[in-house]
Amino acid sequence: MAKQTKKTETQLPEAKPVKEKIKAVKAADKEVVSPEEKATSANKAAAKTRAKAAEPVTGAASPATKAAKAKPSAVKTHVMLNAVEPYSRFTDFDISLFRSGKHYKLYEKFGSHVVEFKGVVGTYFSVWAPNAQHVSVIGNFNGWNRASHGLLCRWDSSGIWEGFIPNVGVGETYKYYIKASTGEDLEKSDPFALRWEVPPHTASIVADTYYEWKDSGWMASRHEHNSLDRPYSVYEVHLGSWARSLESPDEFLTYTQLADKMVPYVKEMGFTHVEFMPIMEHPFYPSWGYQISGYFAAASRYGTPQQLMYLIEKFHEAGIGVILDWVPSHFPGDIHALYKFDGTHLYEHADARKGFHPDWKSFIFNYGRNEVRAFLISNALFWLDRYHADGLRVDAVASMLYLDYSRKFGEWEANIYGGNENLEAISFLKEFNEAVYSYFPDVQTIAEESTSFTGVSRPVYMGGLGFGMKWMMGWMHDTLGYFKEDPIHRKYHHNEITFSTIYAFTENFMLPFSHDEVVYGKGSMLRKMPGDEWQQFANLRLMYSYMFTHPGTKLLFMGAEFGQGDEWNFGQSLQWHVLEYANHQGISETVKALNHLYRDEPALYEKAFDFSGFEWIDGGNANDSILVYGRKGLDEKDDLVIILNMTPVPRHNYRIGVPAAGKWKEIFNSDAKKFWGSGLLNTELITAEAEAWHGKSYSVSITIPPLGATILKRFTDVPAKYELKR
Repeated sequence: MAKQTKKTETQLPEAKPVKEKIKAVKAADKEVVSPEEKATSANKAAAKTRAKAAEPVTGAASPATKAAKAKPSAVKTHVMLNAVEPYSRFTDFDISLFRSGKHYKLYEKFGSHVVEFKGVVGTYFSVWAPNAQHVSVIGNFNGWNRASHGLLCRWDSSGIWEGFIPNVGVGETYKYYIKASTGEDLEKSDPFALRWEVPPHTASIVADTYYEWKDSGWMASRHEHNSLDRPYSVYEVHLGSWARSLESPDEFLTYTQLADKMVPYVKEMGFTHVEFMPIMEHPFYPSWGYQISGYFAAASRYGTPQQLMYLIEKFHEAGIGVILDWVPSHFPGDIHALYKFDGTHLYEHADARKGFHPDWKSFIFNYGRNEVRAFLISNALFWLDRYHADGLRVDAVASMLYLDYSRKFGEWEANIYGGNENLEAISFLKEFNEAVYSYFPDVQTIAEESTSFTGVSRPVYMGGLGFGMKWMMGWMHDTLGYFKEDPIHRKYHHNEITFSTIYAFTENFMLPFSHDEVVYGKGSMLRKMPGDEWQQFANLRLMYSYMFTHPGTKLLFMGAEFGQGDEWNFGQSLQWHVLEYANHQGISETVKALNHLYRDEPALYEKAFDFSGFEWIDGGNANDSILVYGRKGLDEKDDLVIILNMTPVPRHNYRIGVPAAGKWKEIFNSDAKKFWGSGLLNTELITAEAEAWHGKSYSVSITIPPLGATILKRFTDVPAKYELKR
């Protein structure tokens, strides 16, 4: 898609992007405009602009300029241009698509784009502000003068203001000054800006997303990694708190530094995908990224757009997919951003019953407005196109689907049919998914949706919302509720741990232990477990074993993979030092082993969303709190039998029905000593006996470890990797 984009840009009839000049700017290492530069006085900025009037790109000499300087005898042709020249990237067809909500590549048109016009390099600006009296570009280049560089309003009632400003290039900070119809004076950041200043500064920066990708191999084959019948194990990450520098713990690691540390770690742990909590620009760091102001800009706290691309590229080179959290459900009310952008409720719904979110004190997009739908869908495609993302996890879908979400009686208005469904949002989500899978059929969209809404992960043509997967929130709550119980009481809660299989195949479910479960006093995953220290670690290993053998894909939040003792703190690094201790190292080794088992055993992923891939062998032994179930692949030789002992009482000579005769081998045991278990294993081959048990014609007698998981597979020749050691 990136190549197609570049081709489209170079075919513009009146101007062309200056890729080589952009490269020259980058070579000059002009990446950041500091606050001190922004604070330059108006007179100094104006003088600087006049002195550089002949320079094609602000801050760096283009190849053409260098060539001219090398040849003093060369004759320069000076083109006198106005402060703002009439110029447009929009065709009549673009405008028609935009107004009808069907333009899904608006990032190629709106925003700031460095181009060459009449032999002069400058920047084309365009912004949607249909209710404004006047719009101008302000920045360092004109001393933040509101009157000097007014944009031109299109004649077609589209509400688009645009124009070409010469001698403004990559690295220039800017905002839009908007004179509202009410007379209010507004200074707004660019909704389509590709880069912003580092917070708390809020100006946009002229930038580009040019990058010479080296992940063609991954992109050509990623459909295999993202398929619904392949292993899909996700490591959820908050970039700002995954790790910090030991020398400067208050400073963030850059995207490049994270690539050096995180990529090899995720690969070693065996995860197939990594999911970044929102990395779009957000002004308030404690929002974790879920209050977005710059939807098209990579978070500047961690570096440049190209550095983020480098991080994604390195994951791809390691065979790991990258999912981005995406937030079309709401946005903050910061005065410099989308809220009341042109003095009116432009992006948000004007009716507070539909446009204000009571939980997050934020504002809800107007999904019934065509231009807003086009903005959001273009944004989704932007991250898949320009950043090679392999999927989007859509946040807070439940809040979008229902008009009465978190609202009391009288605080919401029913739809035209008298129901509580938000028909405009439902229509938008369907269109979003259709657009994503039309342009990028080899990615996945994942819904964080916590209700019983029907068909979230069913195709739109079948009446569904069209997502690829949906978070299985019910499973998560039931599982954590069960494991919090003291083992002596678990027999009274047996139905909670078995209930999920009743509805497990109604959607394409992902099993999430996410960041939401380790904040706001909920404690870490480890400290949710009951008992003494040994039992807490054993319970956690057991719960993860249950997760990885339960139907569905997997998601685990950072820190949970090594049993961090404290709940997540977004203001500091994960507690990596605990890996010096054998018990935490045991959790890490357990997750690593489960990831590799999940990837190696087809029965655990080939039928992840099909009821024929799961079978209860004994789901009713509440008294002993023991679960026995089978997982099935496309080939019966891959079938597995999983046994979970939810009590600290070891079970010797415990008989279990198995689906076939032959030799059976224990291929995983969460009680292994390398996992910090007690070492109660079944190390020898087990011969199935012709003794009916659990409704099966054959059965085996095994030892079940305390608070442990055992996985059996039928073998003739046992691979060396499955030789268990005490």
